[in-house]
Amino acid sequence: MAIQLFCATANQAKLREFRLAAGEGIEISGLPPCDCPEDGFTFEENAINKALCYSRAGAAEMGGVGKAPLVFADDSGIAVDFLNGAPGIYSARFAGPNAGDEANNALLLDKLAGVPEHQRTARFVCSIALVRGGELMQTFSGQAEGRILEQPAGSGGFGYDPLFFFPALGRAFAELTPEGKWKHSHRGQAFRKLLAWLRESGG
Repeated sequence: MAIQLFCATANQAKLREFRLAAGEGIEISGLPPCDCPEDGFTFEENAINKALCYSRAGAAEMGGVGKAPLVFADDSGIAVDFLNGAPGIYSARFAGPNAGDEANNALLLDKLAGVPEHQRTARFVCSIALVRGGELMQTFSGQAEGRILEQPAGSGGFGYDPLFFFPALGRAFAELTPEGKWKHSHRGQAFRKLLAWLRESGG
């Protein structure tokens, strides 16, 4: 019997990545958008708050699945060393509360204008929280080390992927296939830990 997971995100690109990586025996359903406060001071705190919020708000959509459903949420972003870890937990709204990827990327490039390559080091960070019945079960984390390019490269991915150069492969994340990115990404690392934990614990 497949393990049923509910993903707490309004970001359809993230949902597609999770479904792509789930593999056999894991079913992932989305939940309606939910206005959850992201007022934590770390990625982990925000992931926990989001998972708990979506779990409560989506009770009707998750009915009829037997025991209390499993809900997971991730909070992720990019931390740039030259900017003292910014944008960090504010990555999705770096250029403003309603900013899109293009505006966020443009602002990051502006703040790093003229900064030499060796000072453009950065990392993608992800924290995933898993909850059941209003209780936190476990958190999982992952990160990918790289640097910020001087201009976008590639047309895949989303967020800061066109600016994030991954030295291990010599390409930006946006230049990778979805499978290639997932193999190396911060989100992929954290999600694989979640799946391993579920399988070991029996879901």
